[in-house]
Amino acid sequence: MDIKRVGTRPSTKGPADWFTGSVRIDPLFQAETPARASGAAVTFEPGARTAWHTHPLGQTLIVTAGLGLVQREGGPIEEIRPGDVVWFAPGERHWHGASPTVAMTHIAIHEALDGKTVDWLEPVTDDQYSGR
Repeated sequence: MDIKRVGTRPSTKGPADWFTGSVRIDPLFQAETPARASGAAVTFEPGARTAWHTHPLGQTLIVTAGLGLVQREGGPIEEIRPGDVVWFAPGERHWHGASPTVAMTHIAIHEALDGKTVDWLEPVTDDQYSGR
């Protein structure tokens, strides 16, 4: 058994290469072989979002606070609220973040395939984010 105590893992700022706006990442758990799932609580300030990206084994988001937006390539922008659970299939190109006026926090869970959990792509433009 291993208990990770609150406050023992430092928060990090979402890197500008992968995020637009102010994003804080709080690690929750990291896979230890043979397990491969890891998770983090991610807080997006209003207007902040990920870049387009995919996950080799998919991703689950559990919204815990605020109002967010998600979009898979070719689909509509969808609002997400606390209690909502979002699943992105393996290889599905997508982005997620806060609404323009309200912050959003979600728990992101994904699995590693050959040590890799995500493939980062280009930033989501302001026009894409606003649905124009």
